[in-house]
Amino acid sequence: MNFPLVVIGGQWGDEGKGKVVNLFSSGVDIIARYQGGHNAGHTVKIGETKYALHLVPSGILAEKKLCVIGNGIVLDPEALISEMKKLKESGIDLSGLRISDRCHLLLPHHALIDKLREEAKGKGKIGTTGRGIGPCYESKCSREGIRAVFLKDKKKLADEVLRLSEEKNREIKLLFDREGIDPKETSKKFEKYSKILSPYVCDTSVVLNEAIAKGKKILIEGAQGTMLDVDFGTYPFVTSSSSSSGGACTGLGIGPTKIGSVYGVFKAYCTRVGQGPFVTELFDKYGDLIRERGNEYGTTTGRPRRCGWFDLVAAKYSVRINNLQGICLMLLDVLDTFEKIKVCTAYKFKAKEYKDFPAEPWILEKAKPVYKELKGWKKSTRGIKDYNSLPYEAKKYVEFIERELKIPVVLISTGPERSETIIRDNGLKKLVKK
Repeated sequence: MNFPLVVIGGQWGDEGKGKVVNLFSSGVDIIARYQGGHNAGHTVKIGETKYALHLVPSGILAEKKLCVIGNGIVLDPEALISEMKKLKESGIDLSGLRISDRCHLLLPHHALIDKLREEAKGKGKIGTTGRGIGPCYESKCSREGIRAVFLKDKKKLADEVLRLSEEKNREIKLLFDREGIDPKETSKKFEKYSKILSPYVCDTSVVLNEAIAKGKKILIEGAQGTMLDVDFGTYPFVTSSSSSSGGACTGLGIGPTKIGSVYGVFKAYCTRVGQGPFVTELFDKYGDLIRERGNEYGTTTGRPRRCGWFDLVAAKYSVRINNLQGICLMLLDVLDTFEKIKVCTAYKFKAKEYKDFPAEPWILEKAKPVYKELKGWKKSTRGIKDYNSLPYEAKKYVEFIERELKIPVVLISTGPERSETIIRDNGLKKLVKK
């Protein structure tokens, strides 16, 4: 394991990255996030307290760390300020927070456009969270967006917000025949945000590259998951950013040769929120059991997650796209009660088997899973901390996944608590402080 260490979701998000990042944070100097917005969510449990984080890197819960919101983020100032307030009320120190001066600011108009567009699609909707993430990235790509650097100048920020608000109101009227949001009121709000957030704004690329040169340990956390990546996910049912490991470079201003290692976080089964193909989805009592045992409801939306068996086709694709060197396998204990456990080894469509993840949406929508059935362990793994203490069948399950993916499972989560973790990699054992 080398630094900077990138930790990304290997599936459709919600894999348990928050716990992994929180575990690793204790042994690093800097934690950085590189893409997405407040549409993503990490839930971290420390003692009896649960923290739901959407914008602030989950490493903020570790003491005396720098936490970077990178340039690849789209930042809703109101959402960030609300999150910061809750953290402060819980006694969390925010002095280590840094916001890239190049990340883009999300306006309420972006969220309104997101919702109106989704409503207009009817049955063709893609399942957006309605937070305005896609429209904000559109503003960025069409070169009309507002960067966080404007938070440093209240007057210039107000002028920019007024300009973009008026542009978006015209778009709302033209496309949806609806009234927009008062530009002057929005402008005044952003002036207030400027006062609160400007002390945290800086060139974070300089901060990160200087830290790398000094040999500092940097942990880079992804949001969402590889299968939601705008290029490599199940398009168009994806997010609007690069959630795979490649996005870490462009989203933080770090050259690709400076990345040390990449670990992927996977659930011991699969889940997905919203619309889009999901080949191993279960519509029976087993899917319901996974949902209830795993408490599979979205951190950001509260929506029930769709549940299914572990998908090796998608996982192999994720390993390849991200050049993963290790796997963190989460929520193994959710499968404790199953007599039989299935793993998808291929997709079948019109008598043809696919072992490589296809790009064709019509194949993904209609494909049937080809399963390998493994024996369940029917014993509690909850809280087990030593690999050899796992039931025989549980170890066989882990080792089957390792063999198929050709990379080691370096960490296994056996419960939500920080301590309920099996660490199989010696480098990680040194990193994770008890």
